[in-house]
Amino acid sequence: MRTIDWIDDAVVVVDQTLLPKEMVFLRLTTVEQLVEAIQRLAVRGAPALGVAGALGVALAARQHADGEARAQAVHLVETARPTAVNLARGARRAAALLPSFDAVLEEALRVRDEEIASSAEMGRRGADLVQELCGPGARLLTHCNTGGLATVVEGTALAVVFELHRRGALAGVIASETRPLLQGARLTTWELGRAGVPHRLAVDSAGPFLMARGEVDAVILGADRICANGDVVNKVGSYAHALGAAAAGIPFICVAPESTVDPDTPSGDKVEIEDRGSAEVVGAAAPEGTSAVNPAFDVTPASLVTAIVTDRRVWRPAPPR
Repeated sequence: MRTIDWIDDAVVVVDQTLLPKEMVFLRLTTVEQLVEAIQRLAVRGAPALGVAGALGVALAARQHADGEARAQAVHLVETARPTAVNLARGARRAAALLPSFDAVLEEALRVRDEEIASSAEMGRRGADLVQELCGPGARLLTHCNTGGLATVVEGTALAVVFELHRRGALAGVIASETRPLLQGARLTTWELGRAGVPHRLAVDSAGPFLMARGEVDAVILGADRICANGDVVNKVGSYAHALGAAAAGIPFICVAPESTVDPDTPSGDKVEIEDRGSAEVVGAAAPEGTSAVNPAFDVTPASLVTAIVTDRRVWRPAPPR
């Protein structure tokens, strides 16, 4: 199953908002439909968004003959979500070949195929690193969703989990819920279950305590942007897990494709953090009129990051613990 693909002149994506109850594929034929799917998180995850960005330019090239209208459509794709670097990078890479639809589509499919190959390489490199740091039978904690749903197939951090499972070197995984939209509870547990990986679900705030109690050997998660200094921008809650890992003296490992490393952003304090408004947080539980702060991402400083695994390298920004 591919999370995102180009099929019969349309972008086809799994609607992740309906999982795990329903598996529905959306057929998107316009830029506006794709942008709406990105903004409501029907398609999400940095690598998948990179593919979406490139394929969105293909939609723009087919949809608009007029150069100005086409440029506006490309801008809509680039800016659909501000924090993950892959979305704009994928769109700009494909847009460099405008106005040729055939050239744009060819480049967009190349972005897709590179992400597929990247997942396999990250899985191998990351599994080697976890075995080096943790030995056999690793017990891992992960946050948000980093499997095939966040890429095209297999994943980033979950690609490592799946490879360890295939090697017989994994004792189990704790998935944190990932509030407020529960990507861990809804999506990660679904992917782990389909793969036959032993796992348990925990509320986000339990993670550091479980580490302190000796139930976790390493934290492994993905990234939406990795800054030039090694700061990791990822789903909100990641920073708390990094602090917990540091206090417990266990590795904190980030797994993301090289395309997520942003040399043009020197550090995490330079990244625009998307705030998704009060509705996702307040829900039916809070008194009417309650406002909320709802950052979708946080920044883990490089000093807390044991290693960053990409498809090309293992980068260790923090001094050894």
